[in-house]
Amino acid sequence: MGRREYPDSPRVGVGAIVITDGRVLLVKRGVAPSQGLWAIPGGLLELGETLQQGAEREIREETGIVIKAGEPVFTFDFFEWDQKGRLRFHYVIVDLAAEYVGGEVAGASDALEARWLTVEDLASLDVAKKTILALHKVGFIFPGEL
Repeated sequence: MGRREYPDSPRVGVGAIVITDGRVLLVKRGVAPSQGLWAIPGGLLELGETLQQGAEREIREETGIVIKAGEPVFTFDFFEWDQKGRLRFHYVIVDLAAEYVGGEVAGASDALEARWLTVEDLASLDVAKKTILALHKVGFIFPGEL
């Protein structure tokens, strides 16, 4: 697989929006890009994986829980340039709706922390902008709440 930093082509990222009992599963990112921000868990799609398989694997690796991934609900481009104006990261990210199947949440892999969070919890955390947009799109957050 190609490099994540300073890639020669875009990378495909896959994540899962898991909502249960009025809470959403988010991780605090431990690596760049978006290091230190709370975001939808996920990672790079591997060769030969479907979007659903990739999301299920990534969520298990980052959070320790098992999910059943569904259909795409939010897609976006992610670009980050360095101080010299070179493209450091370029991802096309597909977030899928997913159902919680089981397991206890614990941050692992690239995640410093993983938690089930309410809308009220999100107000006091540094949440990635695209995560806020995705949560608006799926109806977890309504305009004016954050």
